[in-house]
Amino acid sequence: MHHQFPDKDAFGATNGNPNWSYCVGNSPAIRAMEQVIRELSASDVPVLIRAEAGSGKRTVAQRIHQLSGRQNEPFVGVDCASLSREALVDGAQSLFRKGTVVLEEVCALDADCQQLLFDLLPGVDAEGRKHRLGARLLLTTSKELTEEVEAGRFREDLCYRLSSVSLRLPPLRERRQDISELMTFFLAKYAATQRRPVPRLSAEAQRWIEDYDWPGNVHELEDAAKAVVMLGEQALVRGRAWHNHSHAGGNGMKVSLKDAARAASREAERALILSALNRTRWNRRRAAQELQISYKALLYKLKQIGMEEYGAS
Repeated sequence: MHHQFPDKDAFGATNGNPNWSYCVGNSPAIRAMEQVIRELSASDVPVLIRAEAGSGKRTVAQRIHQLSGRQNEPFVGVDCASLSREALVDGAQSLFRKGTVVLEEVCALDADCQQLLFDLLPGVDAEGRKHRLGARLLLTTSKELTEEVEAGRFREDLCYRLSSVSLRLPPLRERRQDISELMTFFLAKYAATQRRPVPRLSAEAQRWIEDYDWPGNVHELEDAAKAVVMLGEQALVRGRAWHNHSHAGGNGMKVSLKDAARAASREAERALILSALNRTRWNRRRAAQELQISYKALLYKLKQIGMEEYGAS
């Protein structure tokens, strides 16, 4: 499966302002990485982007594309978990002609697709002829390729080829200096897209946010910011996250901010959908257009909240 990759928020709506897709940060690790990104954008070599889930691999791939000479060409993502041999063969004829192609979670490729990818990579073929792709190839992984090789799930020669230029994104807990700036960035982003005032966090909430380990990394932080914009700071309190942290004498229940952010994000999404439906007098197609998601996606979300039978198509 492949698709165009304009920047998207967690609701699936395209964000028309590319400046909302990236926030550099001030930590030494991220500043050094930004310099490497700028250097990599000036070449066409394949790059393996390694990071934990939610660290922003796709966003960094987009950053490389936007800074490159291909910025006006397509930026296309390929989900390796659903990629078949036939689709990859077809892609060799069409998908890889121009622009930037991102192979997401390359470790998920099966053996046949790994062989085809190895043959596609720029280099010298069996007959000594040089070949190169028309498109720039970027690859992402949340697993260590060497460990996948040792487990027998990934080709060693392909691992060697892909790892020649590798970029590791640090998890959020390794760049705590960036947490406050990222939260400010996301609060402003969602306040602008939802036409709401930018929330101001209390000192207590700000301290908790900066101390939390963020196992879901930047994606989890973004979800939390979105929930705060839609529901106010009480969205975090409802999840008993920083509230429990600051009231250690309570009942001892421990609920992670990740779970709280997810719950608050679902509630915020439900509120957005119902608001759009009310404005469109429950015309689901018009509501889907207003929310900038597909009609099919809206029907799925309505089913999730138990309202699939409501409204007119």
